[in-house]
Amino acid sequence: MAGRLGGMLETSARLLKLLSLLQVRRDWTGPDLAARLGVDVRTVRRDVDKLRTLGYPVNAAPGVSGGYQLGAGAELPPLLLDDDEAVAVAVGLRTAANGTVAGIEETSVRALAKLEQVLPSRLRRRVNALGQHTVALTPTVARVDSGTLTAIAGACRDRRRLRFPYAGRDGGTRRHVEPLGLAHTGRRWYLVAWDVDKGDWRTFRVDRIEGEPAPGARFPPREPPAEDLASYVSRQLSVAPYQHRARLVMHAPYDVVAARTSMTSVHLERIDDGRTRLTVGTPSLEEVVLWIAMIGVDFEVEGPEELREHLRSHAARLLRAAGDRPG
Repeated sequence: MAGRLGGMLETSARLLKLLSLLQVRRDWTGPDLAARLGVDVRTVRRDVDKLRTLGYPVNAAPGVSGGYQLGAGAELPPLLLDDDEAVAVAVGLRTAANGTVAGIEETSVRALAKLEQVLPSRLRRRVNALGQHTVALTPTVARVDSGTLTAIAGACRDRRRLRFPYAGRDGGTRRHVEPLGLAHTGRRWYLVAWDVDKGDWRTFRVDRIEGEPAPGARFPPREPPAEDLASYVSRQLSVAPYQHRARLVMHAPYDVVAARTSMTSVHLERIDDGRTRLTVGTPSLEEVVLWIAMIGVDFEVEGPEELREHLRSHAARLLRAAGDRPG
């Protein structure tokens, strides 16, 4: 009896290890798994069959280039998380309960309760310490419906057109788009999509989409507006809506300038290791002058010439205030 029990425990431990291996890498060959588990390939096949009977959809491909892959099933089977992953999920669920996506608060709390119930005490203490000693200063932000986000994300994945009523600056309209992707600034969600009626790329605030978008026909892939979706959204938010734009070469590395600015207020381009191009939109160039100076980085103006005149005027006024005469 003791021998049988020991064998069962050894098999169970091996199944858990096999499941963990399948979750951390997309593809495994039979010999690779056998070497990791310290068994032969036939035992690996038997263990894979046992995982399938437990509800884990393990796909297998024959041949030299074949192997095993953990697939998606009809139901969600249990997941194995290491310590750092478990803490990350718990913190993420707590954040989601007070985030910018409406409709997932209760779901997040239920999932967090299930996770905390099975967390080892050492991890529970880490998660609780974060919760007890962290205060969220949540600003008033526009919240979006979780169903709207998942519908948009699914249309992006499946390349399906979307139709939705949109409350834009000029009033309500109906939009017909080919969605590319979603971007989140920390305060708002944005959809980047090809506007079928306008014949151009557009950026839509998701909180202004009224109701859940209706999916339509599939569409072929289209050349994106930029290689980097985040960079494109940054330019659309910080430059495109404004009457004036200033172009500067900042004499500092990209990371330094990025740390002192925001992607929603400026658009940055890396020139070389020591210089960064900054483009900013503004209703008035005069307002930009002091803001640029406050970044605390030497710079030169690429344009427009009017900005140079504003800089000279403010520099002369500041020198007079300091008791110096402009040279």
